[in-house]
Amino acid sequence: MRGVVVVRGGGDLATGTILRLYQCGVRVLVLECAQPTAIRRAVAFCEAVYDGMSQVEGVTCHRIDTPEQAENVWAAGEIPLLVDETGACLPQVRPMALVDAILAKRNLGTTRDMAPMTVALGPGFVAGTDVDAVVETMRGHRLGRVLYTGAAQPNTGVPGKIGGYDKERVIHAPADGTLVPCAAIGDVVQAGQTLAMLGDVPVPATIDGVLRGLIRAGYPVTKGLKMADIDPRLGERENCTTVSDKARAIAGGVLEALLHLAQERGLTGRLLGEE
Repeated sequence: MRGVVVVRGGGDLATGTILRLYQCGVRVLVLECAQPTAIRRAVAFCEAVYDGMSQVEGVTCHRIDTPEQAENVWAAGEIPLLVDETGACLPQVRPMALVDAILAKRNLGTTRDMAPMTVALGPGFVAGTDVDAVVETMRGHRLGRVLYTGAAQPNTGVPGKIGGYDKERVIHAPADGTLVPCAAIGDVVQAGQTLAMLGDVPVPATIDGVLRGLIRAGYPVTKGLKMADIDPRLGERENCTTVSDKARAIAGGVLEALLHLAQERGLTGRLLGEE
């Protein structure tokens, strides 16, 4: 599989990177877990795990069952996704590069020997030790910056500020339960409005705004799980279906890291499938 870049994770931030690489002509294979918990589902390729396919900004991602099926998906101009949480397919795929975009705030098993070039997003990795490069994911002046030594800024546990709100705009499950939605992504909601039910427990909106993300119906939610996201900017409804500024900044960092490493190691042609 010449020139393949494997991306571990297909959430909304990972999807920004996947789209950027796809638009640059790179053959991307997405690896996901069996039950992804994306909140911003309208812009997350991992929804293909459940629905068989997912479309973001006009680009289609198809779930496949074996690595061999990836060739047909690439030939159709689309992106293949394989449920493979541990990377068991890597010896067969032999990717030119691997990007850990799980955003777990810790390393879930990515190592430098998984591919000739390895990049990871956010905290939990040390560039030059765990992977070849780390891309900063914290909002602010350093967002998207590539590190070839050291680590990204540590996780603060506080979401980035949007429209004057940070922790208030992210909603965590108040109880265990199977999610039954009472609102849809893109809806304008008011503080106190019930967004979903977890059994007999209502999940109220914390602020006025646009419901930018909500975990999928039927998901077995556990107490404390991040399950919804409200954007307080009422004029930003179209943002619910487009890749965010943060995801695009991170994607630029990943592309920079891969091209830098490829040039440094004489692998540019192989990365782009030209050799």
